[in-house]
Amino acid sequence: MGSGLSHQPDTQLQSEVSPTSQNHENHQNTKTEGITTSTWLPHNCETILKDADTPIDTSSIDQLYAGVFLNKKRKKYWVDKASHGNCFMVYARDLLITWGEDNRYWHWPYIKETSEEVVDVAEMLNVCWLELHGKFEISMLTPGIKYEVVFMVMLKDPAYGWEVPINVRLILPDGNKQEHKENLIETPRAKWVEIPVGEFTAEPKKEGFVEFSLYEYEGGAWKKGLMVKGAAIRPKH
Repeated sequence: MGSGLSHQPDTQLQSEVSPTSQNHENHQNTKTEGITTSTWLPHNCETILKDADTPIDTSSIDQLYAGVFLNKKRKKYWVDKASHGNCFMVYARDLLITWGEDNRYWHWPYIKETSEEVVDVAEMLNVCWLELHGKFEISMLTPGIKYEVVFMVMLKDPAYGWEVPINVRLILPDGNKQEHKENLIETPRAKWVEIPVGEFTAEPKKEGFVEFSLYEYEGGAWKKGLMVKGAAIRPKH
């Protein structure tokens, strides 16, 4: 059974890595200073930014480090400073949630993200069939980089029905699956936590979709209190 839950501040979406030495930090600074579109653009950046919610000046790499909302805030794209790899957040609005549009079972409040922007999150009201699915086109990820997928969730009181562990699953374009269970019964309340789904390396010229799921419907217990921000796909450090 998995025990890889980790806490995350509400606004932390960008991957951050603390250098292990001052020399490493200086090397990274030298590497990123002065980068413009005339010398470098992230993998598939122009294709990705066609879906940007606002115009982006790619001559400044800082805008890509800060992050860009896509598809009417259904996704967010940013560039990881350490690896220069593409990162994405697939928000709850872009997930397939069983009964997600039925207000007897799910509610859609919003939370404040970076700066003054807000995004919708899915809040479970009372559900016995928990099932979330998402997918992402692997060609948008930077080749050669090892990625991790994590669901970002919160349990808020009153929360009940979590005695049975949930299932998480990752399916790669070649059909390979990674599956395990996570126990949420002792998850701290009112804090965003990460549920690890799986890891993989993005391969050059690879086509197809990475699929990720979170589900539990065999225990039969009614559940309440889960909030889902979405799933992050980012370089594994």
